[in-house]
Amino acid sequence: MQTYSQLDKQLDSQTTEVKNAWNWIVDPLWQGNATDMRQGLPFNLMSPHWQMFLLGDGAPTRHLQLLAQSEIVVDVIAMTPIDDSNDNAPSDINDIPAPRTRRQIWLKCAKTGEILSHATSWWSTAKIAQHLKDPSLPIWSSLNQKHTELYRDLRGIHQGYCPGLAKAFSHPGPYWGRHYLLWNGGQPLTMIYEIYSPAIAKYLGPSRI
Repeated sequence: MQTYSQLDKQLDSQTTEVKNAWNWIVDPLWQGNATDMRQGLPFNLMSPHWQMFLLGDGAPTRHLQLLAQSEIVVDVIAMTPIDDSNDNAPSDINDIPAPRTRRQIWLKCAKTGEILSHATSWWSTAKIAQHLKDPSLPIWSSLNQKHTELYRDLRGIHQGYCPGLAKAFSHPGPYWGRHYLLWNGGQPLTMIYEIYSPAIAKYLGPSRI
């Protein structure tokens, strides 16, 4: 089990530039809101398989594990205190009590080492250690250990480019991403912004028909 003090030492070797930035889809080609996500998208925009993956309310790490038939490992990039900043994040960040901590990770296929997703999440600094006792575990694994009941509240779907991920994904884009709130006990627990590598098309097929 990795502790937060161990993680802090690991992340201290990173540059300030990496720790103080996060990746989001810029100049989106298309984006939709919660209503669009509930109704579903035209198949010429997103295929049925991709919609089941991105517009469903299941745990994405678990879905990636099933698709890749491999354990999915978490590589924590940064844990950054941002106080009460809106952090250039979607406005839903205001549902997370300040001061906040931003957590950035890669989700990788343990079998191949391939990066399948990049995720950024924002937590109340006072509560993050309570809910993520081992920061190296996927969120769903940590919360499942405590039998935490969750509601995934999908808020936005995005398609576009993210230059900061082109090298990691070995693909220039465009990429699909989404953001949502996780609720527990009637309270928002965290906001998560995920961007997926086009590499998952090997499991889901083309992203559009």
